[in-house]
This record gives sequence, C-alpha cells and structure tokens, in this order.
Amino acid sequence: MAEEKKELIKIRGANEHNLKNLDVDIPRNKLVVLTGLSGSGKSSLAFDTIYAEGQRRYMESLSSYARQFLGQMEKPNVESIEGLSPAISIDQKSTNRNPRSTVGTVTEIYDYFRLLYARIGIPHCPKCGREIKKQTADEMTDQIMALPEGTKIQLMAPVVRGRKGTHVKLLDRAKKSGYVRVRIDGNMYELSEGITLDKNIKHNIEIVVDRLVVRPGIEKRLADSIESVLSLAEGLLVVDVIGGEPLNFSQNFACPDCGISIDEIEPRSFSFNNPFGACPVCFGLGYKMEFDEDLMIPDKSFSINEGAIVVTGWQSCTDKSSFTHAILEALCKEYHFDLDTPFEQYPKEIQDVLLRGTNGKEVKVYYKGQRGEGIYDVAFDGLIRNVERRYRETGSETMKAEYESFMQITPCRECGGQRLKKGALAVTVGDKNISDVTAMSIERLQRFISSLELSKTQQMIGGQILKEIKARLQFLLDVGLEYLTLARATGTLSGGEAQRIRLATQIGSGLVGVAYILDEPSIGLHQRDNDKLLATLKHLRDLGNTLIVVEHDEDTMFAADQVIDIGPGAGEHGGELVAQGTAQEIMKVERSITGAYLSGKIKIPVPETRAVPTGWIKVVGAAENNLKNIDVKFPLGVMTCVTGVSGSGKSSLVNEILYKSMAKKLNRARVIPGKHKRIEGLEMLDKVIDIDQSPIGRTPRSNPATYTGVFDLIRDLFAATADAKAKGYKKGRFSFNVKGGRCEACSGDGIIKIEMHFLPDVYVPCEVCGGKRYNRETLEVKYKGKSIYDVLNMTVEEALHFFENVPSIRRKMETLYDVGLSYIRLGQPSTTLSGGEAQRIKLATELSRRSTGKTVYILDEPTTGLHFADVHKLTEILRRLAADGNTVIVIEHNLDVIKTADYIIDIGPEGGDKGGTVVACGTPEEVAENPNSYTGKYIKMMLDRK
Repeated sequence: MAEEKKELIKIRGANEHNLKNLDVDIPRNKLVVLTGLSGSGKSSLAFDTIYAEGQRRYMESLSSYARQFLGQMEKPNVESIEGLSPAISIDQKSTNRNPRSTVGTVTEIYDYFRLLYARIGIPHCPKCGREIKKQTADEMTDQIMALPEGTKIQLMAPVVRGRKGTHVKLLDRAKKSGYVRVRIDGNMYELSEGITLDKNIKHNIEIVVDRLVVRPGIEKRLADSIESVLSLAEGLLVVDVIGGEPLNFSQNFACPDCGISIDEIEPRSFSFNNPFGACPVCFGLGYKMEFDEDLMIPDKSFSINEGAIVVTGWQSCTDKSSFTHAILEALCKEYHFDLDTPFEQYPKEIQDVLLRGTNGKEVKVYYKGQRGEGIYDVAFDGLIRNVERRYRETGSETMKAEYESFMQITPCRECGGQRLKKGALAVTVGDKNISDVTAMSIERLQRFISSLELSKTQQMIGGQILKEIKARLQFLLDVGLEYLTLARATGTLSGGEAQRIRLATQIGSGLVGVAYILDEPSIGLHQRDNDKLLATLKHLRDLGNTLIVVEHDEDTMFAADQVIDIGPGAGEHGGELVAQGTAQEIMKVERSITGAYLSGKIKIPVPETRAVPTGWIKVVGAAENNLKNIDVKFPLGVMTCVTGVSGSGKSSLVNEILYKSMAKKLNRARVIPGKHKRIEGLEMLDKVIDIDQSPIGRTPRSNPATYTGVFDLIRDLFAATADAKAKGYKKGRFSFNVKGGRCEACSGDGIIKIEMHFLPDVYVPCEVCGGKRYNRETLEVKYKGKSIYDVLNMTVEEALHFFENVPSIRRKMETLYDVGLSYIRLGQPSTTLSGGEAQRIKLATELSRRSTGKTVYILDEPTTGLHFADVHKLTEILRRLAADGNTVIVIEHNLDVIKTADYIIDIGPEGGDKGGTVVACGTPEEVAENPNSYTGKYIKMMLDRK
C-alpha cells in the first residue's frame, strides 16, 4: 500500500479558478498529458495547483532568512496533494524579453565559449591582424625611448582595475613604500591626503612610480622604473604621455607593429554584459536606436508643402506662419530649390542639407510671429539632428514614445552589431572569432566544433570544455532547433521555440525525481519534428522524472502513458475530470469530446470545393533573413495557409514583408518592411488586420465588453432608462473609469491592493461597494430588473438571451458565442484570459463589423492553446471571413486548419540557411502530390482519412 501511494501524485479537492472540487491521481515518473477545451481548467490544475504547491513546499523548506527575499507563495485552493516532487515549470510566458538575452546565454553555451576563447584563443592585433605575443621589459624601454625627445611622461602602475572597495590597505602600503602620487578614477591625488573611497563604486587606481622627460641617458632609470611598475601591477604598465594619448604595455599581450596592447584575456572579456568586454559605443547591445529618414519622410513622392515630412515637431512646416516653414523658406533662397517639388526629385545635395544640415553655415530666417517680426541667423543642423536634440531634451514619456516611432534599430557603427570590444573580437579559435561562431546555425556550429583542429596543448586545456559544448548543442538539435543561432535574441523567439530551449537546458542539467510541467511544447513545430520532441520528453521521463504536459497534439496523446481529459465544457461548464487512461481508453468514453475527435467520431470536415481566388497580390524579390530572393503570389478572397518547417522563413515572408508593407501602404503605419523589391496588386485592398494572441488589455480595467465596444451600447441603454433620465444620468455615469458613477473608495476597480512586507500583495474586495465597482445610486438604475454590475457579471450566453431584442448588442453577443466564448463573463478582466481566448475576442470583434470584402486578415499560428473542438470552430470562423470576400492568410502547422484552406504556400525545404524558397503552392490536393514537400506528405494522410 505504502509502495503504491508513492507511485501517485494524489490531488484531493482542487478548487482553483473553475475546478469543481476535483480529485485525481496522476502516476509518477510517467509522461502524462492534460487535455480539454480551451478554458476547461487544464492550466488551473497543472500550473496554478500542482506547480504552485510544489514550488510553495520547496520554498517552505528554506530558512526564514532566505524566504524573506523570495516573497511568500500563496497556497493554492486545494485540500491536499500527496506524493509531490519539486516542480519545474516550462511555460511560454517566462521567456526573457531582455535585449541582452540570447539563445547562447539562456542555454549557457555562450559561457562555455567564453571560457574556451579565454583559455585557448589566439589573440591578434585588432588593427593589423597579426598574432600577438607577450612583451618584455626591454621591448617596452625601447618603445618609450622612441617617443619624441623632450616628451614628458609618467610611469603608472594600474594596481586596481574596476573593483569595488575602499582599498585603504593598498593606498597605505603604497605610501609606506615611498610613492607620493596616485591617480584614482582619472583624478590625481597626493598619498599624504586622507583619501576616502566609496566602497560600493568600482574604482581604477594607478600609482605614479616615476616622472621623466624622454632624452638620451635615462635608459637605466627607465628600465628600473618599468621593472618596479611591472612587479607592482602584475605585468601591466600605463605610460601617461603629457599632452598625448596614454600608452598601454603588458608583459602579456601587445602588437609590436601597431604598438597596441590588449588586456589580459579572461572569460569576462567576451561578455557583452560586462563593461570589460562590451563595445563602448552600444554598451554590448549590438545596435542603436536612430532616427530613420524613411520613417520621417515615408512617401517621397510628396512635396514638403504637401506634407512629405511627418516627423513630430515638423508637421507644422506646411503652415506658412510657422517657424519651421520660415527655416525651410530661408534654405530655399540659399540653396535654390522650392517646397512644391516632390522630395524624391531633389538632388542629393539638397536632400543632404534638409536631413543633415548646413554644416555650420548660417542662413537668414525671416519670421513674423505674435511678438513681432525679425531676421534671425540660424545654422540649420538638419532634420535628423534637430529631432535627436528634441528627443534628448523632452521630459515627457509620451513624447519620447512618439519620437521613438520614427526610429529604427540599426547595427552599432563601432562593432557592426558584434557587441564586443575590438580586442575581444581579435581572438580566434580555428580562425573564427567568438562572434562568427555565435552567428552560425546550431547545425553548422556542431560540424565546426567536431572538425576543429587544435594543438596538443590546446586539446589538453579545451577538451573538457568542448565536450560540454557538443553535448549541449546536441540537446538543441534533439528538440528540432538546428536552424537557430546562438546570437539570436530570445525576445524574437516564438513561445514554442523558447520552451524547447528551456527543455534542452533542463536535459543538460540531468536532474532526476523532478515534476516537469510543460505548456504545449509542440507550438510552432512542424509535424516532421514532432517525433524529435517526443523522444526528448521520453528521455526526460526515462531519467526518472514526472512529466505533466498540457497539450492538444494528437501524436503526443498517443505517445503518452496516460491522458487526463478535463471538461466537459469550458469556463463554468468545465473543471471536472471527464476521462483518464491511455488515448485508446479515452476514445471509448462517451462524455469525452477529446475521445470523439481522436477516434474520428467527430471530424473537422474538408470543404467539398475549394474557393477560387478573385485576384492576386505578388511579393517580388523577398530577401529578408533567410529568404532567397523569391517571388510569391498570394490569392485574394480565399483562405491561404503558409506552411513549412520551423525556421523556414514563413514569418519573415508574411509578418516582416507582406504585413508591414500592407500596414505602411494601407493603414499608414510607421513601420519598415523587410527586404524585398516591390509588392504588386495592393490597389485591390483597403486595410490589413493582424490578429495575434497578445492580450486585449494589460490592466484589469479592460474586459471583453470594453474591447468589443458592446459596453458603450449597454451604457447607452442604461442611460435611456426612465430611472436614469429621472436622475439626470448620462452615459458616463455607468463607466467605472471616470468619476461620477464609480465607487471612489476603490476607483472603480472593485478590489483594493494591500501591500505587505515579506508577503505577497493581498487583493481584497472593496468594503464600500463589495466588489461591485459602482456606487449605490448608480446600481439603483435597473434595465429589465438588472443593474449595470449584474450585466457585467453575465456570461455571453446569458447576455445573448437577455439582450435578444436589442439587435446591435445581440449581433456582437452572437459573434462571441459563435467563436466558442459562450462561457466568458462580459466584465471578466482581460488579464485572466488565455492567449487563445484573447485572439477569439479579436476575431469576434472583426466578425461583428460590416464587411467591405477588401480586408486582409493575417493570423500567426492561431491554433495555439486550442483543443480539437476549438480548432473546429476557428476553421469555421476563418471560412466565414473568407466567404465575405475577405482575404485570410494564416501561418500554421496544424493539419486540421491546413486541410481546410483553399490555397497552400509551402516554404522550405528545411529551416535556417537551407530554407527560404517556395517548395510547393496550390490547393491542398495539389500540394499533397508534391514529393518535395514535407507538409504535402502529412496533408496526403489527412485527406486520405476523409
């Protein structure tokens, strides 16, 4: 009995969110899949109950001293959990969005490379490229004696470089040794002064050992002083040339030709997050934000008088009475051009004057303002510098954000985007510097490391490091990420990629006896790579770990040791255990919707006929990222799926080129599209809408009612009631965002945040309104017996019946109902909605609008987080949008969506360098017959099942 108890995680009475007193036994050391409809309570069980409790118990085991830094974990709403291991959660939200974080730093492979380069790297001169050897004291003497005669110099010993502390003992020792002067952080001090340093700041301290004038006959004294310096500063010497550049010498590394010495190589010299290694211009970011003339003057076919210049601060230049117009008029007189010529027709010199200024040359500006008129001498510094100055000087965050929308990220001029100092980039292993290595795809890097030829000494030193690097690269290959590079910023990864990277890191750590909780690791993964992922998950399980995976993927369910189906419905209608067992056993359970889709009882139908395109748009010369200068035709008026393995170039084509070009042209958005020559056929469209899974609002004040616009209509309805008219209430009275009708004690939030020291913030319902957000007078106004609070508390299903006689509200409710959101409450804070739910609210909002038939909808992997039944609904919505004459373009790996598309564009054949071409295009039936398409192979199986 005791033995059996240990083999199960026993959960009793789980009531978190919508779970209904759930009791479930999960087997340990097995691969268990949790499935169910979107919003059924899977994540509440996996993350908010099992993970939260595992994490909390681990925290409880720490000392109270350690716990005060970690913050208190709230106890989940569950009666008991037995047999729980320490839990590690690998979800999609916890990706580091810090621009300094890269694939290399997250997987820790970059740390091993830093160590490798510091220990066996061969330094070269950053200027002439020749290999650098160490310098002797005699060579240093000769080099100093080569300075012009009469040059005054100080020989300094850099004893402290970038270290915190007060360094009292060191200064004391120097004084006792007879030294008089010291330079601290660039300032000269006498050692006899009482020097006090801030112990929390990093200091540089150089002791002045000797002061000399270069002339024949000082060689002996110079040599003695140099030896003193080298012994004091461990082989380093700084020669401060009065009125010239300081010279750095090192017994360690220096180039005899250029006289350049480079610092001692340490692992931190290769870190772009450390001032010792980071490029001094971009501080290790590799890029800078700079104003972009294409964003400041987006349409160069306009003249300045027609409004070509749109950048903030210069929009007024079309107004004849403005000072900006007066400056431009003065430039016209001086440089002989006029403001009615389209900007693109100006000669290059005139464009340069407008953008980069007059190089200090003053022009006479005649200006008549409110305070009189006058002639002013103005040296125009150019649009770019003028706006840069305004950006620097503004104190308003709003204005800063406004200016930033005219900026573009450009590689740093100093390091060319390589993020490190020149000295660090001049160190090579196998003729490649550390930046070249991190720019290779994982696959190429693995080959490079395997074929690396090292000397015997290098092999002895670096053998162990290389072994670690190879193992970690292999883990990344195992989870299907061979196309990524180590330099790729983690902020640009999809949720699935980030999760698989963390999975690879976990395998590398080789822990045993842990409960891993994963949230849809198959997102963004082509069917072809699914087997790799499943093999990785099974490997983790076989090490002796419990894997609890929230997943909707069919292959994963069949591979799992056990499937737990939560449901039967979503939201209020979910939160119960519907079925538990292997995939085959679940198929036999009548109540299980998952079982019905797995067994084929319910199918997502393949359309009888494929819609015929009403026109085409053509992208010519697409060359962004890994796209190989391709031409792609997208059909209009139908639903198109862009498919291909991960990293093949789908997002580069659709999001970077197609969406951004359309947004710029049709929506006048301030974006710069990816590299391409042109797009033909845009005149047939009027707008483009990108429907992604980002939250519909970032604060609890935003909710489905406010986002869809239905709340405005409901407030109109309440303001029109007899009660409201009698009291003189207008529409604003029923808003919880403005003073008047809301409860002022909680400012309309309904909850009050109480900050606790050493404990998590506690949210308590407002005592005054009892969490209802409005004051008593407002709540007395009733429509059909319900107050505004009661309406916000209704589910979509209830609201649909309640407002059935109000066509404008009913239409919006019907679309929310059609997209499968019958269970969400109108006033539910948007922060509690899942990505899939947020996306469907956006879709519903689009569906409820009157269609023009000329809109393009772009969706990037819309099936993320969706169950088979939800995918079924989604395909019906997308087909409805296309049936109205709109164009729907979907990037997708889900075969159920792909098989219902009218047209497929398959990009590939592989990821990274081996991708970026069009492998196949046509209807699903045509693509299925193409032998070169991986997607075609899997689609053929789906169509044959029909």
